[in-house]
This record gives sequence, structure tokens and C-alpha cells, in this order.
Amino acid sequence: MPGGRPPGAPGPAARRRGIPVWAVVSIVAVVAFASAGAGGVVGALFTEDGADAPERSRTLDNEVPSGAPSRAPDTIAGVAQRVSPSVVLIQGAGPEPGGNGSGFVIDDNHVVTNNHVAAAIEQRGIEVVYSDGHVSEATVVGAAPSSDLAVLQLLDPIDVEPLEFGDSDQVTVGDTVIAIGAPLGLEGTVTSGIISSLNRPVTVGEGRDEAYLNALQTDAAINPGNSGGPLVNEQGMVIGVNSAIATMGAAPGEQTGSIGLGFAIPSNKVSRMTDELIATGEAPHAVIGAVLDVHYQERGARIPEEGGSGTRGSILRDGPADRAGLRPGDVIIEFGGASVRDANQLITLIQSKEPGEQVDVVFERDGEPQDTTLTLGSSTE
Repeated sequence: MPGGRPPGAPGPAARRRGIPVWAVVSIVAVVAFASAGAGGVVGALFTEDGADAPERSRTLDNEVPSGAPSRAPDTIAGVAQRVSPSVVLIQGAGPEPGGNGSGFVIDDNHVVTNNHVAAAIEQRGIEVVYSDGHVSEATVVGAAPSSDLAVLQLLDPIDVEPLEFGDSDQVTVGDTVIAIGAPLGLEGTVTSGIISSLNRPVTVGEGRDEAYLNALQTDAAINPGNSGGPLVNEQGMVIGVNSAIATMGAAPGEQTGSIGLGFAIPSNKVSRMTDELIATGEAPHAVIGAVLDVHYQERGARIPEEGGSGTRGSILRDGPADRAGLRPGDVIIEFGGASVRDANQLITLIQSKEPGEQVDVVFERDGEPQDTTLTLGSSTE
């Protein structure tokens, strides 16, 4: 791609407006966010009266820890007892101090975690610690930095029940959720809360490791070290992967704690991408083939005029945006039925879709609204 940065990605000097938000292991900035543009999507996801009861995990039958009083499976304590054996601590090998994170078993020898957890310790060697203290070395079999996901393969796994993915499209505001992980290295920590909001645009990381999440927001306490751990529902099914928290501010390099604003990658995206990561080692994300102006201050996401060879201004020649009739100077104001507030939100909405998916787009050209249908491309093309 001309200039080494794919169309649709912000330039290296881009900075976000709003409150500072930090990932929960390494300190990485997250984009400012607001409810504008998400309300219509959120409303459509509320469950109607009389809807079917949520599906319960069919495999959640880990034994209750020895000596612990058993609790009914449909209680928070009961879910935590049965899920916790399948949640692991992820740390670097050797005596060197460093960050740690969390993960969870999805089959006999694979663990899901965040890319920023795995990337931070991969060079040192990765160790996975089960709740009973058993340690296994692990390697990265696939990573998707743009989605902050990674899959590890265990070299010496033990027999625990893999966790099942629930349907994150059926999650609604107010649902009870449980976060399990290793905040500050304190493995097996359980917190609970509710889903506070849906489709929250959040950006994690910088440069080549920048990830755009259309996240579930929760008030369950999530702290440094929870990254990569599961957010489960009352049925013990994974509906999200904990990835980031918001804070009231801290100096660069400093860790801060939960203020009740945590963000998780929705399980439907995680499930699809982990299958691809295991099969091929990569999971491409959707692109529109256009540069977006992250400094544009008005409503919408503007395609700037400048560009390089192989482009029409800032639009990739014969790419998705070009084929849909978009041109430099156009301002995208709706994408897939969601109102677009700015470039960062649009990139998040794009990456919440799948390559090849068709999306209705409304844009303004010379102040006049127009519409088109765009077929999303792939980051590997």
C-alpha cells in the first residue's frame, strides 16, 4: 500500500480527544468516546418481552474446587466456581519482572487472550498458569493486532472444560456479567457487574498494534492483568474478552485502577477470528480503501484530498470506496445505519464488519447528502 499505511488508517501523528483510557496490562491510549451514533444500534439489541431464555453452557461442568462449599450453577458464585478452572494467568518466562495478563481455554490446547498481552512477553517466552498451579509453556499460533486478539497453543495442557462462546448480539444493557482473571497478578479474581453500554467505539494501542474495538462496556471491576480474560454471562458463557479500561488520568507509564468503565471485545467477533487464527495464523479485518482525516472537526468522517501513487487522492484506486463512487472531500455521515461522529468511530464500525460484507453508506458531497452501497475489502488484499 502506498506510503506503508493502508487507506482507512489514521496517520502516525494522530491523537485522540477526551478522557484518557488505558489498556489493562501495558499502558496504551484508547480513543475518547461518546454515545452519539450508537443509540440506534443499542436500541435494536434490546430483547423483547417473551423472548426465549438465554442458552446455558452445555460444557460448564468443571468440578467445584476441593473444600469449597458448592453453590448452585445459576448463581454468580456457582458460575465462578465452574468457570475459574478454565481461566489462566499468562506471564513471561524467567525471573524478569513484567506485565501479566489473563486468558481462557477454548479447546484442549488453545487459549484466547489479547494481542497486547502476548506481544509484550512473547520474546521472553510465554507461560500459562492454571488455577491449580500447573504451568505450561505456550506459543502464539495466530495474532490479530487490529482486533487485539491472540491465540496461544499450550505445550503441556491439562484437562479442563473449554469455555463456550455465547451470542454477544443477544447481550443487552443491564445484563449481569462476571469478569474472571488475574488483575495485578492475583489469579482467580472474580468481579461482577452489568453491561453498561453496547457498541462503544474504543481504540487501543498505537502504530502497527493499534486496535479498533466496537466494545461491550461494563462496570464489573477490571484492572491491569485482567486483559484477555473472559467476561461471562449468568449462564457461564463467554460474551466478551476484557481488553481495556478508562481512567481519570495518569502519567505515561503509570498503572491506574478500575473506575467502573471496562471494555470487552464481543464474543461473536472473537469466535470468528479465533477460528481463523487457529486455521491460518491470521484474521484479516474489513477495510474501505480510503484514508480518513482524524483531524476533521465537523460531524462525520472526511476523506481528505491528499494521497499517493495508486490512489485517487486519498482513495485506493479500484478499492471498495472507489467502486462505491466515493471521492476525496466526501464526508461519511452514516455507515450501516449508524450515525458517524468522527473518523475513529467510523474505523471502529468498519472493523466490526467482515470482509466482503455489503454496507449502506450515506455521505455528503459539497454539502448535499448522497447514498451508496459499499462492499468491504480485506486488509490482506
